[in-house]
Amino acid sequence: MEGIYARDAPVLGRAVQIGVAGDRVISVSFPETAPADADPEHPLLDRIFDYLDGADDHFDDVTVALTVPTEQRTVLEAVRNVPYGETVDVARVARLAGLDDEDADDLDTVRGALRANPVALFIPDHRVSGPGATPPAVAERLRELER
Repeated sequence: MEGIYARDAPVLGRAVQIGVAGDRVISVSFPETAPADADPEHPLLDRIFDYLDGADDHFDDVTVALTVPTEQRTVLEAVRNVPYGETVDVARVARLAGLDDEDADDLDTVRGALRANPVALFIPDHRVSGPGATPPAVAERLRELER
């Protein structure tokens, strides 16, 4: 099932859109509304909407395609291990990724990786306080849902 899939998510006040190529998710975004040409039916959208309705889902089994530099990939893979319902800071992510949490360049690497995250939600940058690819209002709402 390749293509672009999207549905409006009233609980977020936006839509959720995923891009799928082969068996991998290549993008997740939160446009204002679902594009008219996006298909609203996909099993992953069903899971996302169950999660938005309160299901405890970490999405750690979802196969994603990361087309980011290696150092950013290491950070994003570390973010994937932040547990459901937990919020960590950028320094903690640096440590999880094997970086120095007191080195300004390493912290910048973490921030850059979070902003470049192509598959927000499946790599839950909303669980990190600070910059991310998830729009701030959506990130806050996702954190509220996980409490």
